[in-house]
Amino acid sequence: MFDGVHSGHQKVIQKTIHLANKKNGESIVLTFDRRPKNVLSQTQQTCITSLEHRLVLFEQLGVDISVVLEFNKKISEVSAEDFISKIMYEWLGAKVVVLGFDCSFGKDRRGNASMVSSYAKKYGFEVVTCNPVEFEGERTSSTTIRKHIIQGNLQKARGMLGRRVSVFGTVIKGSGRGKGLGFPTANLNLHHEIKPPSGVYATKALLEGKEYNAITNIGTCPTFRESTCDDEPVVEVHIIDFKESIYGKDLEVQFLYKLREETRFKSADELKLQLGRDRIRFMNKTSEKVLTE
Repeated sequence: MFDGVHSGHQKVIQKTIHLANKKNGESIVLTFDRRPKNVLSQTQQTCITSLEHRLVLFEQLGVDISVVLEFNKKISEVSAEDFISKIMYEWLGAKVVVLGFDCSFGKDRRGNASMVSSYAKKYGFEVVTCNPVEFEGERTSSTTIRKHIIQGNLQKARGMLGRRVSVFGTVIKGSGRGKGLGFPTANLNLHHEIKPPSGVYATKALLEGKEYNAITNIGTCPTFRESTCDDEPVVEVHIIDFKESIYGKDLEVQFLYKLREETRFKSADELKLQLGRDRIRFMNKTSEKVLTE
């Protein structure tokens, strides 16, 4: 799945790119379009990185080709042996297969590095495995990173990710109230990605290859309680000194640090004053170049 595209995943991908360059070949990353657990258990579990987010991160790492398999009941029944022969060998024409230390695949998760190695000579490819990666004595894994993000441990999550904690989503229509206050916001549909706890954060917004300073609120609109905000926290991004319409576009938001907790204000004017203070505090820290990430 490469959920999170964390430092362990990056090690596998960077090794793949290195070997592809060395052998004058192409680096290919094979991923699924959804979490296998969602199909097998018929539930909708959240992820660290949606498919769209993963593909962007693969491209940023320098991968030549990303192959996306639709995970469905038919794919779940493919044996590990057939996965090696039909997909790795016949379809992709692999010359080298790079696997994580705990990689498993195929029906009943029977496929692993040992099995792939046993077929390597028959199909004429090499097998390379990568050791686990640790951060502060803890093994890096998507499960652990997911826990740290949900609990708000951004420093720990960042160390394991090997990059800033971020969310990636499509800009959708919101209430428009932020614009009326002089702080227009982009509301994000995260496509089932997890997010940090409620609060106001100093962030960077990445849009079409450019990076902008931004303040991001995650919460339930306590000052203007609305039915659409009562249950699920929304993600609202105020891009500083930015006035373009970006509805329908994809936006990545990278978290630097938490500015404050989300607060219910007595009036719109009081909220507006606080938003101004948030912006000044963020910009002062940026100009001083002392961002504590």
